[in-house]
Amino acid sequence: MPIKFENVGIAVRDIEETIAFFTDLGLSVLGRDTVSGEWADTAVGLDGNHAKIAVLQTPDGNGCIELFEYIHPDAIETNPTRPNEIGMHRVAFSVDNLDEALAIAARHGCHPVRGVARYENAYKFTYIHGPSGILVMLAEALNKG
Repeated sequence: MPIKFENVGIAVRDIEETIAFFTDLGLSVLGRDTVSGEWADTAVGLDGNHAKIAVLQTPDGNGCIELFEYIHPDAIETNPTRPNEIGMHRVAFSVDNLDEALAIAARHGCHPVRGVARYENAYKFTYIHGPSGILVMLAEALNKG
């Protein structure tokens, strides 16, 4: 059976703030909608499911994220996931210029969790807490060739 990766879904506190953050990093909005109804209740498993959604795509066209801002039921605040906790905890992007990406993130109030690391002579990278506490890894290849 063939299988194809479609996207990663992320519930957010403020969809407009989160769209602004990711589009400033270079993603583009593929579509937006508000969803509700029996089909949405069935698919998601929440009665009265009503959410604003947006799908954003990476510039290379290979990756998408789907953002959800719940109108009903109320969103439940949680602490950002730590790297050693079980479950999905980050979304990762490669960038051409990590310093430039970090400057963009800083304009949105998002800064490295601890600092910028180097993995051998291959990558420099960092984790940042994006909007709604989304853990985002940004990595720059050092041997661009």
